[in-house]
Amino acid sequence: MKFTKVIIRFEAENLYLAEELICDIFFSFNFKGVVCDVPLNESGGYEQDVGFGALALPEPEFNSISGFLPLVDSCTDIVAQIRGKTVKLVEYGISVEIKTEIVDEKEWSDAWKEYFEVTRITERITIKPEWRDHDEKKDEIVIHLDPGMAFGTGTHPSTFMCIKLIEKYLEPGDQFLDIGTGSGILMIAAAKLGANRVTGIDNDEIAIEVAQKNLDKNSIDPEIFSLLHTTLEKTEKRKYELIAVNIIAQIIVDIMPEISERMTGGGTAVLSGIITERHADVVRAADACGLFVVHEESIDEWVSLVIKSRGR
Repeated sequence: MKFTKVIIRFEAENLYLAEELICDIFFSFNFKGVVCDVPLNESGGYEQDVGFGALALPEPEFNSISGFLPLVDSCTDIVAQIRGKTVKLVEYGISVEIKTEIVDEKEWSDAWKEYFEVTRITERITIKPEWRDHDEKKDEIVIHLDPGMAFGTGTHPSTFMCIKLIEKYLEPGDQFLDIGTGSGILMIAAAKLGANRVTGIDNDEIAIEVAQKNLDKNSIDPEIFSLLHTTLEKTEKRKYELIAVNIIAQIIVDIMPEISERMTGGGTAVLSGIITERHADVVRAADACGLFVVHEESIDEWVSLVIKSRGR
């Protein structure tokens, strides 16, 4: 199968804001395998002591974000709509150039794998790409992962912080919900940390397929997990002790009331994927729903928040 690869090269003072806004454009058209090729901080990489595999990634020649669409008749129209949306980015000081290529599925789904190594997330948790070797240590929690078209490898700061916070706040026996599950990495972490039941939802059918395969690779009991191809507002309002949301800030703001309705009285939600400039927006949205921040962490311009409810 062939795909149309859409590459948006960009220049901006605030690369993190540009990354979020351009990714949002891709996601609005349900692109598969959105790839961000930008420096991971202003100097082009994380500090040496961050402790995970970001430094395995080469510094890009250009700032760019790419997405892939199956090669069908509507591609030309979608690309034209994307051009129209990117024109408005000049208001944020972002200049863009759009290019397209026709590629084979194999070409884009496998080439990136050479950059991802075995990654230690915490003292206990390690991410092992399926194509790498690793000698597992006693009491080590190893997550075997093939992100495939869904991506989500644990090396991005938002995912890294999310896993750390799940380890900190999840109690054995908890009911866990992963909103925007992607590769399933957070579900696997929660299950291996002792969650009684893990549920993942994603509006991308491919992500659900990839998550299913990764859960199977990690021998997660099918009796304790469920995967739903849907959006949060369409799911039943059942309660969870721990909810993880690792998506862009604007979507977190939009679904905050739905998140609140699914938290148990003493429940917790981990919110990640937030750039510093949107921190206040997310906090305001949480406050409006009777939620408050009990903990936060940051790496460069990325912030993760832990929230609980007032008066429960």
